[in-house]
Amino acid sequence: MRITQSKVRRRVFFLLTGALCAFAVLAGRIVHITTINSKFYTQKAEQTITRSIPVYAVRGSILDDHGNPLVYTASAATIIAVPRQIQDPERTAVLLSRIIGGSAQKIEKLLKKRTLMVYLRPQGRRLVETKARAIRALRIPGIYLTEEGKRSYPYGDLAAQVLGFTGGEGQGLAGIELAYNKVLTGEPGAIRFVADAAGREIPGNNDKYIAPVSGQNIELTIDRQISQFVDREIQNVVAKYDPDHVTMIVEQPQTGRILAMGNYPSFNPATWRNVQPSVYNRNLAIWQTFEPGSTFKIVTLATALQEKRVALTQRFYDPGYYEVAGHRIRCWKSGGHGSQSYLNVVENSCNPGFVSLGERLGKTTLFSYIRKFGFGQKTGITLPGEGKGILFSPQKVGPLELATTSFGQGVSVTPIQQVMAMGTIANGGELMKPEIVKAYIDPVTNLTVQTVQPQVVRRVISPLVASEVRLALESVVAQGTGANAFRDGYRIAGKTGTAQVAVNGHYSSQHYIVSFIGMAPANHPQLVAYVAIDYPKPKNSPVFGGTIAAPVVGNVLADSLQYLGVAPSVTGLPKKFRLGIDPQLTTVPDFSQRLYKEAIRQILESGSVLRVTVVNQGPYVVAQQPAPGTKVEQGSVIRLYLGPEPNSTAK
Repeated sequence: MRITQSKVRRRVFFLLTGALCAFAVLAGRIVHITTINSKFYTQKAEQTITRSIPVYAVRGSILDDHGNPLVYTASAATIIAVPRQIQDPERTAVLLSRIIGGSAQKIEKLLKKRTLMVYLRPQGRRLVETKARAIRALRIPGIYLTEEGKRSYPYGDLAAQVLGFTGGEGQGLAGIELAYNKVLTGEPGAIRFVADAAGREIPGNNDKYIAPVSGQNIELTIDRQISQFVDREIQNVVAKYDPDHVTMIVEQPQTGRILAMGNYPSFNPATWRNVQPSVYNRNLAIWQTFEPGSTFKIVTLATALQEKRVALTQRFYDPGYYEVAGHRIRCWKSGGHGSQSYLNVVENSCNPGFVSLGERLGKTTLFSYIRKFGFGQKTGITLPGEGKGILFSPQKVGPLELATTSFGQGVSVTPIQQVMAMGTIANGGELMKPEIVKAYIDPVTNLTVQTVQPQVVRRVISPLVASEVRLALESVVAQGTGANAFRDGYRIAGKTGTAQVAVNGHYSSQHYIVSFIGMAPANHPQLVAYVAIDYPKPKNSPVFGGTIAAPVVGNVLADSLQYLGVAPSVTGLPKKFRLGIDPQLTTVPDFSQRLYKEAIRQILESGSVLRVTVVNQGPYVVAQQPAPGTKVEQGSVIRLYLGPEPNSTAK
């Protein structure tokens, strides 16, 4: 085949054209990489050669309702090693072990790991400042210090199940720490440097520091002082009655804010690993479910009054039992209370009287209100592990189930449900959502980012009925079974509860949960408080809620109201004196500036049983202890200071 000149030219043309096209494609690709998409490929290159060491954000603090820290992060330096940058692992391990302690061989093993970076656990984490300075002074290539926080709990086990705790990596594992982990965590930063393929830092490239963003502070509704009142009373109960469990809640009824929540057993969140999981995983105040007993009668009473099925002035005869479906439901008082008003039924916590109210209401109405009050469902409090209790299904409610439900037996509820139901009575008939968080706070500016507003769930009863129930419950404390919660001047209203615990399908004759729920002042409640004591073991007294639990709530309410600046009231129901139970009080007269003989005559004529001791000599009383107007028990000692003249000074 003969190759002509034209064929050669064509072949050269096609060859040059192909080369030109290839060159054009290559040039276009270069332009695309270096100009059009340069940012993308630059980032890819930087990612390939850039290494990052994390810088943890400071975890947000958890504050009480006055902004005082209940939990905060104490920041400390932590060692991070980049093994490929360490030139002499053996020598480095020896130098580090001299400062942080531990085995040099174990540290060397960590430094030789085939990984980008490694923590020198445990000695190299959260160093004290003196050790951190010594590490910095070494200037060892491949050894970096980053800040890492350790949670601190300045009040020990106070509200421990509410606050929760964090794990080894700073993540929330329980309580507020878990529920608000994302808010508290913040955004981590980093130290970035340029390294070669082997991971060695390339000199001459500036390290880049990306600052972390601290987590937000969370301000709780918890009041530290009221929580300490609760903690004190729980400790007293444990010392006196050796119960299995105790739980107590204090609520602000107008807002649904939880001011205190305490449990026994408790723990110190800083050492949570030293206790059983059942202690730190269970917030009894929201988790535990049990038959409430007579505190549940508040719901039956409110329902009957709202539906106009009873008036407190109506009469009821209690022979000591009430027959329902062939069963005798007995009153706690042998022989019964006889003829009494329905107000007396409430005061006396008379089971037959409440069974009669349950029959008047019927199962549909009663169970409808039970659900309206929030039972049988979660309250929605933003804490992990809330229970919802158990109610009879409508098709399984017969005459006997209706009867037992009316006085708090056969249903299962949580403490927080009972508090919110009582709060409904306290605030005029509206059920509130319980709130445990008050606000989110910026940790840098200390300004409020967001405030959590109170939420009304629904109206359950009218304000008039709520007021009527409050007055009846005040009478329970002043005149009835709740007398041990009475505190002069604070108008406490409440209800006792004594519930047997079912063991192997039968009610135990020894295991009880005693409780008391109260509010004060009765005319305009500022606080609701509830305590439940599981399996108390009194030595020389009966197991009754009025005996064991009522004083606890009385103490917390009185101390809390005084702390909040609520002045005692001169109105309200007087306490009914119980002969042989209540100490009889008398008011100390004013003896000052009077003749001693006249003072003695005044004591005798008044009928008060007061003993007198005399200090100094003279015909006139110039001073006295206790001060005039003080209420003391009959038989108390009054100290009179005598002098030669009415206006002389006691010495």
